[in-house]
Amino acid sequence: MRGRPFCYVRSMGQPTIMENADTGTIAQWIEARLACVLATQVGPVAITVPGGSTPFPILEELARSGLDWSRITVWPGDDRIVPETHEASNTGRIRALLEPVGAEVVTLTIMEQVPHFALAWLGMGADGHIASLFPNTDPKADDPQKIRRLTPDPLPPEAPFDRITLTIPALLDSDALMFVIRGDEKRAVFDAAARGESDLPVARLLRSARQDVTCFT
Repeated sequence: MRGRPFCYVRSMGQPTIMENADTGTIAQWIEARLACVLATQVGPVAITVPGGSTPFPILEELARSGLDWSRITVWPGDDRIVPETHEASNTGRIRALLEPVGAEVVTLTIMEQVPHFALAWLGMGADGHIASLFPNTDPKADDPQKIRRLTPDPLPPEAPFDRITLTIPALLDSDALMFVIRGDEKRAVFDAAARGESDLPVARLLRSARQDVTCFT
């Protein structure tokens, strides 16, 4: 999306669902929102993004956009505690994609001060986990820490590693929350959480959210 940025009005309540959104549509939405923030805010802008397979085609589209990446600091929402050169590292993949266009990509394991985010982009597992806040970790909306190291139980067989993750308060310290949810099973979990019918990590986040929440399916 090019030209004068469209600025969004904050809303509260039930998440806005954007049905059947393709990669390009989601990338344009993010680009428009960040362009607005960059146009109206002085200084750097922080966002947090998820790992996994779904986000990277969207991030690749964004990397080709006209955004001033030199003003954008990108925080992984979580990562496996592995070297950044490891294929399971979210940070390494994000860094390889966005640092060449000028973004600063942080390493969660060495950060203590978590900023306010212009956008907190999240995925969600079929078990209702967000970032690396799995049900067994009992994440709290009033967690005094903004970053935690933890061990999922059970460990996902495709990524059997300890994790480092932003907490619910860190994710809520944002102007907007955004999800990309693919598949009927995950959609049912998300919808139930949005209706307040579960106490899964995603439900705890949504229950405490006071900013606008957009979910792309």
